[in-house]
Amino acid sequence: MSGKFTWTRRGEWLELMPGKLPMREGQDRLDAAAAWLEEGLQAPPKLLRRLRAEGGVKLAGDRLRLLAFPARASQYAPLEAELPLLYEDDFCLVVHKPAGLKVHPDGSEGSASRVTSAPPDTLANRVAGWFAGRGEPIAAAHIHRLDEFTSGPVLFAKNEYAHLKLDEAMSRKEIGRTYIAFVQGIVSPRLKVIDQPIGRDRHHNQRRRASPGGKPAVTHVELLEVFPKHDVSLVRLTLETGRTHQIRVHLSAEGHPLVGDALYGGSTKWLSHQALHGERLSFPHPLSGEAVEVDDPWPPALTRLRDLFS
Repeated sequence: MSGKFTWTRRGEWLELMPGKLPMREGQDRLDAAAAWLEEGLQAPPKLLRRLRAEGGVKLAGDRLRLLAFPARASQYAPLEAELPLLYEDDFCLVVHKPAGLKVHPDGSEGSASRVTSAPPDTLANRVAGWFAGRGEPIAAAHIHRLDEFTSGPVLFAKNEYAHLKLDEAMSRKEIGRTYIAFVQGIVSPRLKVIDQPIGRDRHHNQRRRASPGGKPAVTHVELLEVFPKHDVSLVRLTLETGRTHQIRVHLSAEGHPLVGDALYGGSTKWLSHQALHGERLSFPHPLSGEAVEVDDPWPPALTRLRDLFS
């Protein structure tokens, strides 16, 4: 973003102080404001066009107002449940997802929900319940997903502006995700990068596999600790791509399935699900572009596992 500006939220409106707006020949002040929003602020052009057509861009003296926070109903039925918050501002929400909780409903929980008339217990429903409990009409949208039995931070956009900007950041690989995992076998310090395409497994609906005909997938590996007595290693993993089960597939393909990951050859004698946790999430703030980093402490199950192996 070029230049300096200040901003504040006033109800449904984002109020900006861009300073003096340069005007090109044939432009009025609103044209100049729209140009600054798109070129200087790098606001989503499609959203700007719609807002301007609907009266959602206004000028009042040296203040520029954008209808960035309209009331919106969530598509997810609100559920009151525990929701550990890691970060929140007017645009973004980052919450901890525990192992065993889905990010959003996928239809498999439908029959149980119909019998009890209760919303499905997913992270998206809990987030909807969080905002409903605060009386805030916000339709938060998750920007990325974690496997059901992977714990870690999940990023939500709180409005359309943030959603569009964070989706762009995701497509440009500007959203960083770092994980820790306990894997079987002693990992070589020379294993730094796993660059293997990933595709579907024709023989198993749930599984993926490393396949030359799959989609490109790159995982960076850092060896943190080895536990020779148990033939286990602790590794830190950074995703360059985000394929389904990417870490699980890549480590298994290298002969190091995750502890507890029965689907990909891991033993469940220490843990009943994959020993995988997202420890850090980083992303450019959708309005300012400044880097935001959010850490998520290890869950107790993995802390106990490390104590067991040590």
